[in-house]
Amino acid sequence: MSTSTTIPIQIRVDKKTKEEANELFEELGTSMSGAVNMFLKQCVNTGSIPFRIKKPQPTEELLEAIKEAKAMAKDPNTPTYDSSEEFWAAMETE
Repeated sequence: MSTSTTIPIQIRVDKKTKEEANELFEELGTSMSGAVNMFLKQCVNTGSIPFRIKKPQPTEELLEAIKEAKAMAKDPNTPTYDSSEEFWAAMETE
């Protein structure tokens, strides 16, 4: 019979990610510790990180929005607002 000794580890993660992950793991019936253990065991079992890591690629919609925003920033006829209230008031009149 094999016995295993567990040791604590510390990781740093931003608060929002931790909260969202905890909610997900609770829904899945596990804990942060359980999920991290599963991840580490899969790394050892596969000899790799068990998912594809890639640089996020912007969607065509995002690229178009960036292009439009840049054009608006250069256009002297683009309206500007001093407050969000002023912006929303202008939106209501359109």
